[in-house]
Amino acid sequence: MTDVSEKEFLNKLLNVVHKLAGIANTQGARFNTKWEEYLKPLNAKPHKIRQIKLDKVKFIEDINYRISMLEEVEKAFVDGYYSIKSLLDTLYHSYFNDSKLLLTDFSKEDQLMLKYYIAREILGNLVQYNQMDHETVPLKYNILARNYLLIKLKGQTDSEILETMKKLQIKDITISKVNELMEEIEADGIVSKSNQEQNFFYTLKKELKLSAQGKENYNRKLRSLIEWPTQFWRSFYNIRELNVSIDEEIPQRDFLHQVLSRTATQGFTAADYVFKNLIKYYKELQETSS
Repeated sequence: MTDVSEKEFLNKLLNVVHKLAGIANTQGARFNTKWEEYLKPLNAKPHKIRQIKLDKVKFIEDINYRISMLEEVEKAFVDGYYSIKSLLDTLYHSYFNDSKLLLTDFSKEDQLMLKYYIAREILGNLVQYNQMDHETVPLKYNILARNYLLIKLKGQTDSEILETMKKLQIKDITISKVNELMEEIEADGIVSKSNQEQNFFYTLKKELKLSAQGKENYNRKLRSLIEWPTQFWRSFYNIRELNVSIDEEIPQRDFLHQVLSRTATQGFTAADYVFKNLIKYYKELQETSS
């Protein structure tokens, strides 16, 4: 890998900021539009992603402006997290609470299935988000979202389910709590329980599928909103273009190299860390040059 110069790195950083601004603006607007179309009656003010206006020339030439743009992107990272949280909170604490929208659009059977289905579609795809937020969605639906595929493929013991849930950094999760929740899921007709030596063993009884009419209504009303978090997360929290080797002559090269090493990992934690430290890096350069 060829080392990049200070100028080359700054251009790469500009390209990444430009890409992220575009994603924030287009995906943020898409989220707002889909929300207005369906969920606005339940929550008129979800957390929105800020719009980012970038002047490319000023970003290169003005370090104060560059720092301010990096700060805006870092704030937009946080906005993204809270937009997803707003969606889940509105769904699980308003929409599924016998809202008029739910009762009008879905049968009783589909209403129950949707709670599991949506948790799987969002939390099942976004492990890191789920590690950061495992309170918004009731644990009953979270536990199936996290374990659905393995239960479907080969079944899972209560101990195996417990180990999976511990990876989400959930405090005070116990084997008895797992079995309590799985019994509720069994009562909903989703899983079956049997004894296996010292454990309970769970297998899938009913797949997470909506009725034909439920699927049609879901596709018209909810699908775009439910797919949005995964699409947004995988594009916005990806800054691998900054995973470069930098020239020895770049100021504070060791610090910058250590920061950029995190760009090889996709996700909120790495992206937020990198931008916070790039802000720190350019502020320190600003101080030393003044």
